[in-house]
Amino acid sequence: MTIPPFKLERYYALYEFKASIMLSSSDCESLSMAEVLDMASPQNLDIWKNLRLGYTETQGSPMLREEIARKYGNIHPDNIMVAAPEELIFIAMQTLLTPGDHVIAMAPAYQSLYEIAASNGCSLSFWHLKPTGNGWTADPNELNSLITPRTRMLVMNFPNNPTGYLPTREQFDAILKIAQKHGILLFIDEMYRLLEYDPADKLPAVCDVYEKGISLAGLSKSMALPGLRIGWLATQQTELMERWLAYKDYTTICNSAPSEILALIALQNQDSIVKRNLEIIRSNIQRVTDVFTRYKHLINWMPPRAGSVAFPQWKGKMSAEELCQQMLERYSVMLVPGSLFDHPGVHFRLGLGRKNFAAGISLLEKLMSECD
Repeated sequence: MTIPPFKLERYYALYEFKASIMLSSSDCESLSMAEVLDMASPQNLDIWKNLRLGYTETQGSPMLREEIARKYGNIHPDNIMVAAPEELIFIAMQTLLTPGDHVIAMAPAYQSLYEIAASNGCSLSFWHLKPTGNGWTADPNELNSLITPRTRMLVMNFPNNPTGYLPTREQFDAILKIAQKHGILLFIDEMYRLLEYDPADKLPAVCDVYEKGISLAGLSKSMALPGLRIGWLATQQTELMERWLAYKDYTTICNSAPSEILALIALQNQDSIVKRNLEIIRSNIQRVTDVFTRYKHLINWMPPRAGSVAFPQWKGKMSAEELCQQMLERYSVMLVPGSLFDHPGVHFRLGLGRKNFAAGISLLEKLMSECD
């Protein structure tokens, strides 16, 4: 298997630990070890203090899988596999797809959601999100037109990275109907789920509402714990688990024991963590809306409906790549150009979940003031 470089991750490798302010990060302000342990129940704190650092169960800690299953309506702990989120994407695509299969992927999106399938010999079509005057949209009728007799999987990401797009329930049901009509696997990256600004917009997990639905979720985004490297696949298809576990024997074999216990503690305190993250995001959205309104001749601000990222359009004379490079060189602020998402047009990703967001936006505003 030959796979192209992961453009976004290579860019992060160059600048993530050199820049002073990360203005494009997709995760929320990370929690400290002390903050997580302060949330622990006496029972979990005792487990933590007496934890043996040996191998763990390949599928994931039974206690952790039971806690994850409580977040769903129709998923048994035995139908959940725990691993690093990126590893889970790789395992799912390798075990569910074969060369010659046709895959339809949402675009723009995180590169591995479609690149692994393409590198495995699958043909690929994109269901494109389109910018509007008030955010992003997608047409289910266009998705339906992409279906072929060889279509094996639809790959979605709600809320979407990098645009913040979230379909309405009517649009979501239309996607489900298309998948059900053709008997197609529906793989949805739900890493940003729970970060809906309006609780009424929250969609059901696809694993709960479709027998061929597969949910990818985890703690990196909505739970502000990317350093734990804990995510999971959940599905009603019991037959998939053995295939996934057999493949995991060739990747990590098992998860980090400390990470699993910290994940258990975090999930038992999910509501308070998500509330904290949404407060940061809402405050940052208000600030950036004020700034971009003043500079609407340079920025087309397309507000996200959910999640911790946005994907505004740059209208200045320099390219988006030049804008990002200027921010790095002059202010040590990292912005990600839209070209790293294979998206045409002049966009950049804006991360909304960090506490130093105001400082970064102030520096971006300073640069924009010089472009007038």
